[in-house]
Amino acid sequence: MHGLASALDEARALAAALDERPPGARVALCPPATLIHRMSAVLAGSRVAVGGQDCRAEPAGAFTGCIAAEMLADAGASLVVLGHSERRGAYGETSAEIAAKAGAAVRAGLEPIVCLGETLADREAGRAFEVVLAQLGQSLPEVLAGHAFALAYEPVWAIGSGRTPTPPQIEAMHGAIAAALARRWGEAAERTPILYGGSVKAANAAEILALRYVGGALVGGASLTAADFLPIVRAA
Repeated sequence: MHGLASALDEARALAAALDERPPGARVALCPPATLIHRMSAVLAGSRVAVGGQDCRAEPAGAFTGCIAAEMLADAGASLVVLGHSERRGAYGETSAEIAAKAGAAVRAGLEPIVCLGETLADREAGRAFEVVLAQLGQSLPEVLAGHAFALAYEPVWAIGSGRTPTPPQIEAMHGAIAAALARRWGEAAERTPILYGGSVKAANAAEILALRYVGGALVGGASLTAADFLPIVRAA
């Protein structure tokens, strides 16, 4: 829940920098719903895509305050983040609900970014892999087969805390996710990027993005200004 109209200037600055020096990775901004339409217009023709932060599974209905995947697409979004730790934790969303949302995203022509991650209690109890792989199995509907989507591993205990898992910890979890995807969808799973999210910033981006099985980053606070986000993009 960050961003007023002034955030459009940051989007313009990012797009201008990437136009001057094209990035080596795909780049997207996922602003609050109030900015999606305006940001899509500002970034039209640029190297930056626009996504939503969540969607409802139903295409329409009496769900006051919610946003359908079709509404996001209509506003100019091409992606949507689903199952973020805040949605799972603060709002109690289940993996089954997230799977339904992922299906809705495909229905609307959006590329879903499905988030997975364990809490500190899970990690300390030795259940990190069990929790994350269970989320993976239950959050991905079969309709995703043949469609573009991404996964994002975000250790909940690292988000906004300044704490980051060690490189071996990140590699181990991303490797387990990649193996689980391969068991389910075979070679097609290799096209699915596994992003890392959790206190990614300019100072650690290059090291994290160089790790095996890490296919990108899901960036939070460090994406709010072009000055902070651009070094992360360049690190890719």
